[in-house]
Amino acid sequence: MAVFIATFLFSLTWQFNQFMMLIQALALFVLDCLDMLPTAKVTWLYIIQVSGLLLVCVLQFFNSMILGSLIISFNISVLIARTIQKILNLESDEHIFKFLKAKFGFGATRDFDANLYLCEEAFGLLPLNTFSRLSSTLLFYVYGFVLFLLTVAAVIVAFRNLSGSNQVQLKAKMEEYTVTLKPDVAYSLVHTVLFGCLALSTMRMKYLWTSHMCVFASFGLCSTEVWKLVLKCLHLYTSQRTQVIKYSVPIITLLYISFKFWPGIMDELSELREFYDPDTVELMNWIKSNTPNTAVFAGSMQLLAGVKLCTGRTLTNHPHYEDKNLRERTKQIYQIYAKRSPGDVYGILRSFGTDYVILEDSICYERRHSRGCRLRDLLDVANGHIMDGLGENEPDLKPSLYPRFCEEIKKNLPSYTMHFTRVFQNKTFHVYKLAKHK
Repeated sequence: MAVFIATFLFSLTWQFNQFMMLIQALALFVLDCLDMLPTAKVTWLYIIQVSGLLLVCVLQFFNSMILGSLIISFNISVLIARTIQKILNLESDEHIFKFLKAKFGFGATRDFDANLYLCEEAFGLLPLNTFSRLSSTLLFYVYGFVLFLLTVAAVIVAFRNLSGSNQVQLKAKMEEYTVTLKPDVAYSLVHTVLFGCLALSTMRMKYLWTSHMCVFASFGLCSTEVWKLVLKCLHLYTSQRTQVIKYSVPIITLLYISFKFWPGIMDELSELREFYDPDTVELMNWIKSNTPNTAVFAGSMQLLAGVKLCTGRTLTNHPHYEDKNLRERTKQIYQIYAKRSPGDVYGILRSFGTDYVILEDSICYERRHSRGCRLRDLLDVANGHIMDGLGENEPDLKPSLYPRFCEEIKKNLPSYTMHFTRVFQNKTFHVYKLAKHK
């Protein structure tokens, strides 16, 4: 019951829970195949995962992505999952597969959602300087040592289990030179390897790996079995010597890390800072003071999340990007940064019940990303239009018949003012009220 409650709460409070739980399910599957975990226990864990996800699905108004997720497909079966996807016509996670296909070089894509991920540094490969930074704290060295040792032990234990050898002498001889892998240690070993693969492929997931590295490395430093094996290999084993090393090495490591990093930590703690973004604060105060509580706002996902939190106003879209309908709606709302006519943009916004639209100069004139990865470039390519600036374009892209909406609307031309009236402006944001034509 405790595992079920923990799984349920974890799934309910984190939108990326399915990928984490898939790694857990894969780890359990591997250990079950290698006879390192009881099959009955693994089966119960599969049932707990599926039950928790299905309960979350009900509480999230029957979120279709959960029903068609990889973890459900893996735990129940590929055949049943495909049947469910076919019946419900699920496409909530199709952008993830397009992203993975393009990321690993299996073909380029013009899909707006996939390119939105591809252009973010956080979804790129793990930078190589990560390992040098982890090594400066000794973490990577200790982790590598423990990982190598336990991997060798796991291979030997797995070979012994799969061979079905019952010879007592052979078993005793192997255990003399091998760490006896308990189920929790074996599970953590598979888990950390899968976390490492996930972090190497997607930098955003490195926080899962680095935290697990700390747990895994600390186990190695404080484990009697690990030091017993090392000393036996060096022909230096005694129980007293094992206990001395078990306690002295972690203490020496902590003293070294404290001596090296304590001054920097104290300097950071002594430097007090506070959030300072006067333009955003001014915008939120204006919305609360000058718009009705029932007003509907359109804009970028990140900004609208702040609008909802600070003002409580209704939004046209929000950052829950794992829902297909919300992705389609967000792409339509983002046409305010594309080369579209004022009539087209007005029709799109009004179809979602928009009363106010917020334009951001940081997106309209973006310079953070290079050409081809700016939001306006992704929209141009998705719409079949040539991108702005010097550089190559794909041969089938054509010039747009209209200028960029977010730039042209600021000129107050009649074709724009008949639909949009500017009601707020500062150095960063421009808010326009939509006319309500009969």
